[in-house]
Amino acid sequence: MKPIHFYTIKSSGGLKVEVSNLGAKITRLLVANRRGEVKDIVLGFKTAEEWCTKETYFNAICGRVANRTKDGVFELRDPNGEPRVYHLPINNGPNSLHGGIEGFNAKIWEVVEQSVYEIKLHYRSKDGEEGYPGNLDVWVTYTATRDNRLVIHYEAKTDAPTIVAMTNHAYFNLAGEGSGRIDDHVLQVNADRFTPFDEFTCPTGEIKDVEGTPMDFRQPTRIGDRIHDPFFATWRGLDNNWCLCAADAPKELRHAATLQADGRTMECWTTMKGLQVYTGNWIERNEGKSGAMYDEQHAVCLEAQNWPDSIHHDDFPNIILLPDERLDETTEYRFL
Repeated sequence: MKPIHFYTIKSSGGLKVEVSNLGAKITRLLVANRRGEVKDIVLGFKTAEEWCTKETYFNAICGRVANRTKDGVFELRDPNGEPRVYHLPINNGPNSLHGGIEGFNAKIWEVVEQSVYEIKLHYRSKDGEEGYPGNLDVWVTYTATRDNRLVIHYEAKTDAPTIVAMTNHAYFNLAGEGSGRIDDHVLQVNADRFTPFDEFTCPTGEIKDVEGTPMDFRQPTRIGDRIHDPFFATWRGLDNNWCLCAADAPKELRHAATLQADGRTMECWTTMKGLQVYTGNWIERNEGKSGAMYDEQHAVCLEAQNWPDSIHHDDFPNIILLPDERLDETTEYRFL
């Protein structure tokens, strides 16, 4: 494996971000609260070796396709226009999760640009890697702005039809990493619809209203008051996709969600059409970078992405990328 390095960017407003070339991961994110107390608010580890072996999705770029692809199989027309079936590694029940056995989270990326406040990384995913067709070039840019926004910009191009749906899988604890459970975090999700899941946490294809269900987070809601609802029992907590807009809605930056705890407010804005909220239900007991022990529900992920398993549902967002197109998506985490 190529050497693993860590790079720091920062803004004049006080935001400080450490990024690794391993999985383009956010390894530290230092943010002040209203009292001026600065804490690292993402989970993580002390050493490069631990970043490789423990909870490998922590704060990483997941792809080519984040979330679940049902049965690890999909059909796509090849460059000659002929339908072809592609098979992906099965690594989550009967499904393929987060790009396969070694997705983008496990790859060493190349740093192509860096300044005090910005870093741009590139990875080339070769044709056939993890079963996906086409040579895919991916760029991810992290920018720390003077008004304390962490901006993540995704770009990609391919030389053959393929599917792409990336996300950043940051594990947030706004009280500071290592501070324990996230029950007292208050969450608001600006969505009135969601995609129900089957017993393997893969969408059924339905789109339902949140009204009258435990998925209704349109008003600020303490996570601890909802996380043990029997509705979420199958997944030991939240691990669900909200529809931020219609599948065919124009691309624009939307306010997806707001998370609050310990005097910190974080807004998630994105051009993507879905938001997966995951409350770290399967975190193993691991010693974190500050020496504290991480356990289940010690973090919450706001994964801006397109809806899970979109390739199998015609009325879900399009995740097919063609050679004459360029993927261009943005997610912002705004600290107020």
